[in-house]
Amino acid sequence: MPNRLVHETSPYLLQHAHNPVDWYPWGEEAFARARAEDRPVLLSVGYSACHWCHVMERESFQDPGIAQLMNEHFVSIKVDREERPDVDSIYMQAVMSVTGRGGWPMTVFLTPEGKPFYGGTYFPPDDRHGMPGFPRVLKAVAEAYRDRRGELELAAEQLAAHLRSGVATAASQEPVTPEALTQAYQRLTSQFDRQHGGLGGAPKFPQAMAHEFLLRYHARTQDPEALAMVEYTLERMARGGIYDQLGGGFHRYATDSAWLVPHFEKMLYDNALLGRLYLHAYQVTGQAEFRRVVEETLDYVRRDMTGAPGGFYSAQDADSEGAEGRYYVWSAEEMAQVLGTGKAETVGRYYGLATGGNFDGLNILHVPREPAEVAQELRMSEAELAALVQEARGQLLARRQERVPPARDEKVLTAWNGLMLRTFAEAGAALGRADYVATAVANATFLLQAMRQDGRLLRTYKDGEARLRGYLEDYAFLAEGLLALHEATLDLRWLQEVRGLADAMIDLFWDDAEGAFYDTGRDHEALIVRPRDVFDNSTPCGGSQAAETLLRLGVLTGDEGYTRRATRTLRSMKTVMVREPLAFGQWLCALDFYLSPPKEIALIGPREDSATQGLLDEVHRRFLPNKVVTGWDPERTPAVPSWPLLEDKWMLDGRPAAYVCQNYACQAPVTDPRALAEQLTS
Repeated sequence: MPNRLVHETSPYLLQHAHNPVDWYPWGEEAFARARAEDRPVLLSVGYSACHWCHVMERESFQDPGIAQLMNEHFVSIKVDREERPDVDSIYMQAVMSVTGRGGWPMTVFLTPEGKPFYGGTYFPPDDRHGMPGFPRVLKAVAEAYRDRRGELELAAEQLAAHLRSGVATAASQEPVTPEALTQAYQRLTSQFDRQHGGLGGAPKFPQAMAHEFLLRYHARTQDPEALAMVEYTLERMARGGIYDQLGGGFHRYATDSAWLVPHFEKMLYDNALLGRLYLHAYQVTGQAEFRRVVEETLDYVRRDMTGAPGGFYSAQDADSEGAEGRYYVWSAEEMAQVLGTGKAETVGRYYGLATGGNFDGLNILHVPREPAEVAQELRMSEAELAALVQEARGQLLARRQERVPPARDEKVLTAWNGLMLRTFAEAGAALGRADYVATAVANATFLLQAMRQDGRLLRTYKDGEARLRGYLEDYAFLAEGLLALHEATLDLRWLQEVRGLADAMIDLFWDDAEGAFYDTGRDHEALIVRPRDVFDNSTPCGGSQAAETLLRLGVLTGDEGYTRRATRTLRSMKTVMVREPLAFGQWLCALDFYLSPPKEIALIGPREDSATQGLLDEVHRRFLPNKVVTGWDPERTPAVPSWPLLEDKWMLDGRPAAYVCQNYACQAPVTDPRALAEQLTS
């Protein structure tokens, strides 16, 4: 007998639709019942690709006895954290305040008014390894709610007050100077793992935004150590098990410090952020390996994570056939079956294959040694080894695709699509890949058509239905993606959409008294606190991305209102981003833009003209993080568009032209890419 979740569209909620638990989706119906029957609420939060969420579902939520306890004593609500980041953020802060740690699955007990009083993460079905079993927890909470109500309600009110105080920012009128960037950089260098690369120890996360900041810091100061940290980290990651050596794309994180054993789920946002990071590193260094990773990652997204209308899917599960990572690992015997004994031995050396395996008796493919060393050992040239490995990759991938694949979460989230849209647009422009630009155009067209209702951006789309009002991050990430698409195509319609999204974002999320953006709009349902997450975690927070987008838009439009709001948010975050740079990577990138007079680049010429493309290629092939690019096509738009950077800018003698301005001064327009290169590097 299905429960109420059967009517939802979230794959995660649908996974629980046939549990014996009397689940409710988040909403007033559940809280009304809790109030009417004077029951506490059990809130369970997770997501579809979460391994331990699946474990708890199998162990507890499918268990009739445990379900009976839940149904008897609680009103139980199941939430997909990816659909409802507001609910997840509020109650994750509560759990971390109570227990000192967080994660998913998250279990929180609330009063009928939604105030949390107790919580945790994964609970086993019986007492185990010092953890109380879930039935014991359920009975204890139910008993406490019955017998010690006043004590719990006082604790809930105190915790709610703590959550309300936690969203305050430190308003400041003090100017921000480049010294803040230097201090943040010095703190990051102290956290660098010089043996394996990356920041911190196990479990080790890629920290894409912190490494983007390091690339920016190198561009600003030419400090060789900043670039060396990024290069070494990206090399180690690309050769580790965290990277899918056959299919491309990155797993969520490594459970060890050497990037070998991943948590096998694949998230759209990780691949968007890491694809862009590798692209930028390629622009700086010219390393072919970095370009290869970019293209393999984006090809993986197009192959496995893109729906017919142009939307990008959210995630692939860590599990397949009931075991984590089974889809990705290999035995030496199976590799020999696919490749033949001699070829398998060669490829096995390259991928570090061990007879006893490196993961539950099987092998996670990785590249533990320098390819040159392996080639020398095998008495081959590096080119011969690379060709052999490339051929074997195709054969092994074809065999792998015969296995039972991990489940795929096919909901489309506006924010995460905005991240990937930007990566496809930037990569298409920088690498000369018109197919990537076409993918970005298709995605942007889909999002703007399917994810808006009466002008209001929506959060999630599945099976032809878009729903839930969009959050700050949905507006900010999509605006930034469209801005990148405009820079790649010079199509002014994308720029016009950016301005509309930015104005709506300010109207819905900006609080002028606080000088900050909230995560939920003024038209959102009332929660126990209006959330404002200021941390750059696995994705940028909405506020940090909004700051950079508004700074760019301020340059493009000349509207000081955009710049003023971004500046207020940066000043309020200065102290914390310097003190804990790992948690504020995107804020630091936005601050770097603010402190760097950007290059303002306008390109005038027919978009299909090879001369226009030559100028555009010159702009995009180099790493210029603090630039804005715009342009127009006189053949399609006879009059000069009303954007300040385009005023009085025309083609020269019938030839496409580029105009470069900086620090309130413009250089002479040029028509030759070599002359443009000199202006861009001066």
